[in-house]
Amino acid sequence: MASEMGTIVTTHFINGEWTLPGGPTFPVVNPFNGELVAEAAAGGATEAAAAVAAAAASFPAWADMTPGARQRLFLRAADIVERRTEELVHLMAVEGGASRAFSTFQIRLSAAMLRQAASWGYLPAGDVLRSDTPGRIAMVTRKPLGVVAGFTPWNGAFYLAWRTFLLPMAFGNTTVIKPSELAPRSAGLIHAEILEEAGFPAGSFNVVTHAPGEAASIADVFFESPAVRCINFTGSDKTARILGERAGRALKRMVLELGGFNPVIILEDADLAESIRAVTFGAFLHQGQVCMNSRKVYVARSIHDEFVSGLADRVRALKMGDPTDPEVIIGPLIDDRAVDQIEVRVRDALDRGATLVTGGTREGRVYAPTILTHVPPDAICTTGADETFGPLLVVDQFDDPEVALRDAQDTPYGLSASIMTRDRARGLEMAQRFDAGIVHVNAPTMASEAALPVGGVKDSGWGRSGYYAVEDFTELRMTTMSSEPGRYPF
Repeated sequence: MASEMGTIVTTHFINGEWTLPGGPTFPVVNPFNGELVAEAAAGGATEAAAAVAAAAASFPAWADMTPGARQRLFLRAADIVERRTEELVHLMAVEGGASRAFSTFQIRLSAAMLRQAASWGYLPAGDVLRSDTPGRIAMVTRKPLGVVAGFTPWNGAFYLAWRTFLLPMAFGNTTVIKPSELAPRSAGLIHAEILEEAGFPAGSFNVVTHAPGEAASIADVFFESPAVRCINFTGSDKTARILGERAGRALKRMVLELGGFNPVIILEDADLAESIRAVTFGAFLHQGQVCMNSRKVYVARSIHDEFVSGLADRVRALKMGDPTDPEVIIGPLIDDRAVDQIEVRVRDALDRGATLVTGGTREGRVYAPTILTHVPPDAICTTGADETFGPLLVVDQFDDPEVALRDAQDTPYGLSASIMTRDRARGLEMAQRFDAGIVHVNAPTMASEAALPVGGVKDSGWGRSGYYAVEDFTELRMTTMSSEPGRYPF
């Protein structure tokens, strides 16, 4: 890292070293006020190839490191994350528009995940199986893949970047990260600083950044290099389809966490006050720019009006503005394109006869949290076919919970869902019939813990976080040992 007249100039982190400044750069701007935050290195195929080579060279030593040695590194990194909390909160605000509430949420999850991962090296790494062949022992063990290349997003950047590389590294892989150009520090470079300070070995973690529209040359290296054994991507299903085609041609495995529609069903017996709190948090955390944000709420008709009134009152009280203000909850959307998408979808719904309960206004890139009711099924924002990434929530009402359950799943996505009810047995029964990777009973769609497996079904991707990621980032090896002569047919 370097500084010129107060402007941060970022460089790539390859093989344990920050590359020399002086090459091409691109501006990183504050989404709230447009001010220059940093000049970031604009890398390409050369830097990506060097990073992959460094990761490949460091893989044998990292894979063979004892669980205790690796544990000490992860625990040190967790301590550093917590010590740098204020710096990280500021970074996430000025680079990604994150409020203090969302930033501290990410920091807590990140530190917890680091501490969880610190213990995974001690967990069972395989099985001993009985064999039908006399005198033979069969062992099935898990082995790391090698180099895992990760694409990290701008939204929830700090936590999602940790998840992108930490999970493969915990199981013995080395990594190369390509962070989003919209948030290169909070989506990867700040992690390199933390791991460098914690003492992680050179080459085990590498970061290459690129200018807007210039990701292709880095992706080419990832897909064409035989050293890269897996692509770990968090982002949109549209981009994932493009990457998936390339992965298929290269026969590389992929781990994908993509978008979600994330419906909430509120039954007639639900705790109304708790439902309002849960939906407010689930829908509007980080201005609705998280893949698990609630997009549509189905409310029993008998409590619909009271719910909508209470929700609107709570949402109107959310402070909007500059996310560096600790009291602000609703900050800016990431760029003008994101604001335009919300405006188009709200206008489309209103033109088709929807009712605007609250919101529908903007000041700069800060778009007021918006609630719509009576939205016709053909409106863009309620079809469930295309994720609306912003502070827009549709509220519908139902008479039959079975119809609500059916309609809530009429979407290609299947990431997260919630059911609110005092009848926990009924809620659990309905949850079992929800086609989603995550279903919460009496909790928001955004409920997350470091140890729990996060992931989706259908167009929301495949693969899981937490220890369940061992299935994604290791491969099975079957080994036998015989103590008696074999019996052969010829």
